[in-house]
Amino acid sequence: MSSNILLGITGSIAAYKSADLVRNLTKQGFTVRVVMTQAATKFITPLTLQTLSNQPVYLDLFETGMEHINLARWADIILIAPITADFITKLTYGNADDLLSTICLATTAPVTIAPAMNQQMWNATITRENCQKLRQRNIKIFGPAIGSQACGEIGAGRMLEPLELVQCLQNLVLKQPLQGKQVLVTAGPTREDIDPVRFISNRSSGRMGYAVANAAAIKGASVILVSGPTALTTELPTISVYSAKDMLETVMANISNTDIFISVAAVADYRPVQQIKQKLKKDSEQLQLVLEPTEDILAKVTNLSKPPFTVGFAAETNDLDNYAHKKLITKKLDMIAANLVGIDDSGFDSINNKLKVFWNDGNIELPHCSKIELADKLLDIIIKRFFVKNL
Repeated sequence: MSSNILLGITGSIAAYKSADLVRNLTKQGFTVRVVMTQAATKFITPLTLQTLSNQPVYLDLFETGMEHINLARWADIILIAPITADFITKLTYGNADDLLSTICLATTAPVTIAPAMNQQMWNATITRENCQKLRQRNIKIFGPAIGSQACGEIGAGRMLEPLELVQCLQNLVLKQPLQGKQVLVTAGPTREDIDPVRFISNRSSGRMGYAVANAAAIKGASVILVSGPTALTTELPTISVYSAKDMLETVMANISNTDIFISVAAVADYRPVQQIKQKLKKDSEQLQLVLEPTEDILAKVTNLSKPPFTVGFAAETNDLDNYAHKKLITKKLDMIAANLVGIDDSGFDSINNKLKVFWNDGNIELPHCSKIELADKLLDIIIKRFFVKNL
């Protein structure tokens, strides 16, 4: 790989990750030149980045002559990682008062950004509006991730890890294999009401489904995400649903032009036969609920006259291979991705996971890693099997 990457670094604590980002980019064959804002130099030294990139680091607009034009023309891709809320605003409105912002205004290369900020700053209305304007100008936004932050809070705003950003850039440089394809992804749990204040659900956070949807979009697909109730946010076209019935109706309303359907959602298997209109009172020692099966979304899709390439998910606590293979056959799936839940740092409530993927004549294990990285690996397998089937 011989692409020229201009890495912009702005004044965020996440700048400490930039050293590892430069190291991994150069390891993958990219040529990297670094441009830092003055604020960024408070978090990491230019000498560190110069040593790792084996290239000079650029800092000041007024000390480089016409270098901002030369750098703007040299770059095949510009990545600003981390980018602060302040620099997002600067980029949105075309302010050019330092070297990095001037390069961004002068370049014809694709500009990509990886936000890093406090979760409240990321969720602020003005930040979301600015990001939407950047997307309308074809500026790609990688992340942010959800997790603990330097301020002690937890939420969206963490910069993606260096390896995840390298993968994002590799997908931009390489041909996007899903260009022109429609992908429909379900994510999160569903809820089945017992009474106005209680419901049946499960521990799905939606992270895996959201990561799969984002990975499909990075690989060029037109993505629709159908999401049960979660605390996650995304800029992808998303239809929010509540119950299994809602999810089925939404999926079937959007399935006709779908090339690949990936059912990551943890759909409730049962719902109360009767939804009580008023809050149940604790007036007896025992309470019995009569349950009925919910709609089988996968079966509805695979029994269409012309079903899309369909991928299911199976979360199991034991006998993973047997249950996954049985579901693959009975649901008439093209592939199934299975994982064990209830173990440390994997599956529900975790940012990490590992999968075993099955198809009719084969399987592969994907090792424990972040769900973002795992989704990228899974999409590579799905793409390969999809095109094999459609030869």
